[in-house]
Amino acid sequence: MAHLPAITQDGVEVSLQANIEFPSEIGPALEKGAEGIGLYRTEFLYLAAATEPTEQEQYEAYLESIRVLDGRPLTVRTLDLGADKIVSTEDQPEHAENNPFLGCRSIRLCLQNLALFKTQLRAILRASAAGPVRIMFPLISNVMELRQAKMILNDVIEDLEEEGAIETSQIPVGIMIEVPSAALLTKLFVPEVDFFSIGTNDLIQYTLAVDRGNERVASLYTAAHPAVIQLIREVVRTAKRNDKEVGLCGEMAGEPEFVMLLLGMGLTSFSITPPAIPGVKKIIRSVSMTDCQRVARRVNSFDSDREVHTFLREQARKIAPEVMDEMAMEH
Repeated sequence: MAHLPAITQDGVEVSLQANIEFPSEIGPALEKGAEGIGLYRTEFLYLAAATEPTEQEQYEAYLESIRVLDGRPLTVRTLDLGADKIVSTEDQPEHAENNPFLGCRSIRLCLQNLALFKTQLRAILRASAAGPVRIMFPLISNVMELRQAKMILNDVIEDLEEEGAIETSQIPVGIMIEVPSAALLTKLFVPEVDFFSIGTNDLIQYTLAVDRGNERVASLYTAAHPAVIQLIREVVRTAKRNDKEVGLCGEMAGEPEFVMLLLGMGLTSFSITPPAIPGVKKIIRSVSMTDCQRVARRVNSFDSDREVHTFLREQARKIAPEVMDEMAMEH
């Protein structure tokens, strides 16, 4: 299955890339059939280190990734960490937060800690000379945040060009859509970015006000909620209408039952956990876009996540019962 293309019965090509945390995961991801890395979670370089990684250490990790990919695309997400996870320095003391998921994390942390942010951007940009790399900013909730991040990126590019460390850089820049405010205002971001990536893990959490790590409410956390589906549909529609590339990275795209729905909503680019690639590809190769659009229209008429789940599982089981059986065994 790994060497077969992800293409629907009626000839629509689908991009299947992988989410990784370390460069060592790239080889196994390619063996599973990944066409590139759609989400490099760079925060694990920090979490795995006793001290904050230097620019050179980060550069070497990115360079290794690019070399293993051998011309395949790499999308690097900038730091997606809470302030509590960053190694404390004198000028950046740790702040205990009552609600870190709504606090100073991710792009917010980077914009408040420019030394940290610029070090990472320098490493990414230096490595990008070796292959096709894109930068993706996480947890963007308004246009000004994005413009500020882009301004810092441009400053770093100018510095590196002056140093002779890079030639003129035209690195593509995108954002993760993982906050409802960003999903609702996708149109405002269109002129500012080269691509969108819908991050469903956080989008579900922030849309439904559910901490999926809390057992008392974890059952309320579901990608099948009509509000989540509606937000995704609107983001895809806006991106497509404006000829802007849009993909989805998150556990939702790795769950076989959601594949037909996502294809039917117009998504043809997914970045998922490597073990999920063969099952997702099998479903893609077994369906037509006409079937998927029919599924998406039907889901539109449901008003509860239970109805959505039941219907999608039935459809996926008809198409690829063995994939659904494997998933049931894993759960």
